Amino acid sequence: MKLEYFDPMLEAAFGLTNDIATHWDQFSITDGTIKILWNRNDEDVRFWVDDFEILLRPNQMTTITYLQHVRFQKSTASITAFTFNRAFYCIVDHDEEISCNGILFFGTQDLPIITIPDDQLRKFNTLFDVFVDEFTTSDTIQGDMLQMLLKRLIIITTRLAKAQLIVQRLDNEQIDIIRKFNVLVDIHFRSKRKVSEYAALLFKSPKTLSNLFSMYNQKSPQQIILERVALEAKRLVRFTSKQNQEIAFDLGFNDPAHFSRFFKKMTLQSPTEYRETAIAPH
Repeated sequence: MKLEYFDPMLEAAFGLTNDIATHWDQFSITDGTIKILWNRNDEDVRFWVDDFEILLRPNQMTTITYLQHVRFQKSTASITAFTFNRAFYCIVDHDEEISCNGILFFGTQDLPIITIPDDQLRKFNTLFDVFVDEFTTSDTIQGDMLQMLLKRLIIITTRLAKAQLIVQRLDNEQIDIIRKFNVLVDIHFRSKRKVSEYAALLFKSPKTLSNLFSMYNQKSPQQIILERVALEAKRLVRFTSKQNQEIAFDLGFNDPAHFSRFFKKMTLQSPTEYRETAIAPH
C-alpha cells in the first residue's frame, strides 16, 4: 500500500506506506522529507540510521529526518511510515514542541523510540484507518484534513515521548529549555562550540544548563555539541565525496589537521580509516 497527497503549487507532499523500504524513493518528493516509522508487525524489525543499528519492537515508533541516512536489510519486515516535507506540515516553523523542530524530530540527536501502550493501541490503529480512508476522498480540503490528522498523530506521539523519554522530575519549562538547546545546536554547531554561546541564546547561565542536563541524562551540554559536530563529520566522510580538507572547512575548522585530530578523538579512527571501513548504504 502506497498512498500520497501532493500539491504541485506548494510542492507540499504527504505519504503513507506499509512498506517504507520498498516505497522509499517512489513518492513525488523524496528529498527533504521527515518520516514517522511504526512497527505494526508481531516481530522485531532492525535497520540502520547513520552508523547505528535500530531495533523497533512491535508497536514501537521512531522518527527520522532528511539529515539522516537510512539503510534497510533485505530481510527486514515491512515498516509502516508517514512521510512529509516542511511545505506540507511546517510552512511556518514555530519553535514549539509539536512543530518540525519539536521533541520528535530535530529536538535531540538520539533517535526517539516510543512504545505505544496496549491501552492506547486502539486509538493509534483507529487514527491509521482514518488516514487511509481520507485518501479515498479527493477534494479541495483533502490536504487540510490530512494536515489535521498528522498534527493529531504528532500530538499523541509527543505526549508518549514526554512520558517515556524525559525524566519526570523536570517541569515543562525545563523540558522546553532542553529541547531548544538541542534545536540551537542543530542550527549553529558549525560556528558555535561553547556552552556559553548557547546559554546566552537561551538567556541562561552555563551553570544552569549544566545542572539541568545532569538531571536529564548523563551527557553534558559540551558533549552534546561535540557529538553533533562528530555526527555531521561522519555523515560527510561516509556519504559524500568531499575531501577531508573540504569537510574540515565546512564544519568550521580552520586547520584540517585539527579536524583530523578531533575526528580521531571522537571516533577512534582517522577520517580516511573511517571512510574505508564504513559500510556503504543500499
